[in-house]
Amino acid sequence: MRPFLLLFIIMPILEMWVLIRVGEEIGALPTIGLVLLTAVVGLALLKRQGLSTILRAQQKMAVGELPAQEMAEGIFLAVGGALLLTPGFITDAIGFACLIPGIRHLFLGKLLSHVVVVRGQGYPPGGDHAPGSQSQPGKDRPHDVIEGDFKREDDNKNQR
Repeated sequence: MRPFLLLFIIMPILEMWVLIRVGEEIGALPTIGLVLLTAVVGLALLKRQGLSTILRAQQKMAVGELPAQEMAEGIFLAVGGALLLTPGFITDAIGFACLIPGIRHLFLGKLLSHVVVVRGQGYPPGGDHAPGSQSQPGKDRPHDVIEGDFKREDDNKNQR
């Protein structure tokens, strides 16, 4: 938790320092213009890359594959888009790194090399959990035994 706290304290200070230095060199209005330009260009790139990633994910799901890489890319794109909307040149540089496919794939390759994707078994077709199934708990699945006592209270209320 501490690295994030430090990041939220140090990053705005660094951004202000860079914005002030750039403003001293090129002026306040051009600096504001650059910040706005990076946001507009970044959002256009985000839209294009996001649509491409969504289409690839849909294609993989259509053939029954898990779109793990596309999901990770979606996270990178969301983070990159948020960073590009944040005013500042440091966050813009990191945001563009998340949106540029070559750099993003480099980061994703390193990240996904540490991730193991496990596909769940789910419910078997026609198994105990399928609607209208006829399986018997003691026969097909011996671990479905639930023991307990009960007392019907609605009979007592009807007698009054």
